[in-house]
Amino acid sequence: MIIARIFLKTIRATVLLYCIFYASVFGTVLLNSSYDVSRELFLEINSNFIKYWKDKNPEDTLIIRQSHAGSTRQAMAILQGLRADVVTYNQVIDVQILHDRGKLIPEDWQDRLPNRSSPFYSTMVFLVRQGNPKGIYNWHDLTNEGLKIVFPNPKTSGNGRYTYLAAWNVFFKNSNENIEQTRFWMQKFLQNVVVFDTGGRAATSTFIDRNQGDVLINFESEAKLVQKQHGSDNYDIVIPKPNILVEFPVTWIDRNVLRNGTENVAQAYLNYLYTPSAQKIITKFGYRVNTMDVIPMYQDGSVESQLFRIEDQYGNWNILMETHFRRGGELDKLLSVGHR
Repeated sequence: MIIARIFLKTIRATVLLYCIFYASVFGTVLLNSSYDVSRELFLEINSNFIKYWKDKNPEDTLIIRQSHAGSTRQAMAILQGLRADVVTYNQVIDVQILHDRGKLIPEDWQDRLPNRSSPFYSTMVFLVRQGNPKGIYNWHDLTNEGLKIVFPNPKTSGNGRYTYLAAWNVFFKNSNENIEQTRFWMQKFLQNVVVFDTGGRAATSTFIDRNQGDVLINFESEAKLVQKQHGSDNYDIVIPKPNILVEFPVTWIDRNVLRNGTENVAQAYLNYLYTPSAQKIITKFGYRVNTMDVIPMYQDGSVESQLFRIEDQYGNWNILMETHFRRGGELDKLLSVGHR
């Protein structure tokens, strides 16, 4: 037993030395596992951070690689062996599972960075064709007969879960917290879904490139990107009220950064997201921030005042996952009634 422990310690030391040697010769490689619609944001963040890191560490050549998909799929990939150094997700549960199932991060990971380890946030919006021909202004409008809705699958996408839970909350409150009435409205809402894509970017492609649906439900940042790329005169954004607070939790993967020899750069990378320089980039891509001297004029306070946090309203995410998104849960029961 003692010999085995000595052997394991020797192996770990050898791996660490190899990582240090590799980094000194070939540079440092950092892998960021992120959600589906964050590509453009992190391309610019990464470019700026590499310059920032080089100024402080002139001897190190840093390469940042990205992996993008629905955040739930990304978390599963890490549990199955993807050696990402950091995660930048759109849902707390997809980070928490790295502790609960894999013990890859500590239980108190949310306490390691400001704002519950969430450097920015967003909310859900309706992207409609120019002029809003279907007259979609609130969550109940999504239940109108004949309407065609596109949004990501809540089974595979945090984006989709936020949409589902935002709708559930509105119907629940408007029904005086009557569960049967809530289910009635949720069934009408889900029956109007024409495409359940696996992630937010795929849903955008369905709505824009394939011209399917009357309304796309997605993050505000993604809708603003569509307007930027395809013209604000072609698409309108509707921000329904009340709405849901979408936090974007981040953390470094302790077990992986120790194995990869990237602990310092991983921590610096995530701390950089809170700097004024990074926060300005983040707002440029349509996200909302808490840094007062960076908050842009478009960040309407009346929207913030009507955002609710999932944990405050319904308890922790584990309870919600078990109630709504497990096999045979509320979502499956609602879909069993049938949708397009």
